[in-house]
Amino acid sequence: MRLSDVIEEFIKQMMNESKSIEIRRNELASRFECAPSQINYVLATRFGSDKGYYVESKRGGGGCIRIIRIVSDSNEYVRNLILSSMGDAVTFSAAQKIVKSLREREIITSREEKIITAAINERALMLLSEGDRNIIRALMLKNILINII
Repeated sequence: MRLSDVIEEFIKQMMNESKSIEIRRNELASRFECAPSQINYVLATRFGSDKGYYVESKRGGGGCIRIIRIVSDSNEYVRNLILSSMGDAVTFSAAQKIVKSLREREIITSREEKIITAAINERALMLLSEGDRNIIRALMLKNILINII
């Protein structure tokens, strides 16, 4: 398991107890024996609004960071994914992140996550050109998401 994954899991465990937490970047970096920029990377890539979090950084005082879990209606969240996260085409990597986010928010089950991932993976669409794959993948994923809501 990569350090970024370990830090993410640690923060998510802290979030299980509350809708918001405050952490100090330097203390977290010391705990995981990494640079504070590693903490910034995890926060930027794993705790964005597209993942259902709001991160607020306070200057001074040791780099205090507040992470707030955004509680919203799952239908609203899925609609926002369709409108904001996907254009007319989506790469497999980006689609995987969307599906993982749906699973983490318990909008879909683990089984549904596996089925959706199998339907949109590169092997399932290998007879198409790369550009066409991304277009078809976006259409399929949008159709799946529309049916979820």
